[in-house]
Amino acid sequence: MANATDTPRSDTPSDTRSVLLYDGDCGFCAGSVQFVLRHEPPSARPRLAFAPLQGRFGCGIQAQFPELAGVDSVVWYDPSVPAVRVRSSAALAAVAHLGGLWAVAATLSRLVPRALRDAVYDRIARRRFTIAAPACLLPTPEERSRFLS
Repeated sequence: MANATDTPRSDTPSDTRSVLLYDGDCGFCAGSVQFVLRHEPPSARPRLAFAPLQGRFGCGIQAQFPELAGVDSVVWYDPSVPAVRVRSSAALAAVAHLGGLWAVAATLSRLVPRALRDAVYDRIARRRFTIAAPACLLPTPEERSRFLS
């Protein structure tokens, strides 16, 4: 995996929403997206979109950030910087998005050195296809507008 994280770029497509990019072929990843959808407060929904890494938007972000080549991690794209975060940093950005106690937990987790957080993330990521069976992510009609192709 590439070591891309918090890398600013000025030539990334702009949008006001952050985007959580996920492995569209992974049941664990689809479950993680469903977790975010279930737990985010309604006020946070306009600030986040979702896209599979394998889709048009995901490929476009990977083209804008060449250091993402070969990355099959969750990716958090922040268009305001623009920057990307990967692995544990991306997962913690998603948890922080949930607000409340989730944001507190994300903040405390950032106190753990990134190398250790990423080692734990990588251990889970290596087993993600055995942790959860392949699953198709089926957003509700209200959620569909938040998914980019």
